[in-house]
Amino acid sequence: MAEKEETLERIYTIPLKRAIMSPRQRRAKRTINIIKEFAVKHMKSPNIKLSPELNEKIWDRGIRSPPRRITVKMVKDEEGIVTISLPTEE
Repeated sequence: MAEKEETLERIYTIPLKRAIMSPRQRRAKRTINIIKEFAVKHMKSPNIKLSPELNEKIWDRGIRSPPRRITVKMVKDEEGIVTISLPTEE
């Protein structure tokens, strides 16, 4: 019997408008939490990992002005771990 690889891969555009309602000094942190909440809701797994490139993209303009929306690629592996990264154009 052949092993069946069960990875789920999706691309989402996440609205981060709610981060602007937080205090200025917590906006980038709140953005990270919004992305994780979105991943838990849509990928049905509490184990979430963000890639370093995505983290740098969020913190690029500082803690006060994170992006308003971001497009990400979510990959869920066999153990239920969801890895969130920036989509690569090929």
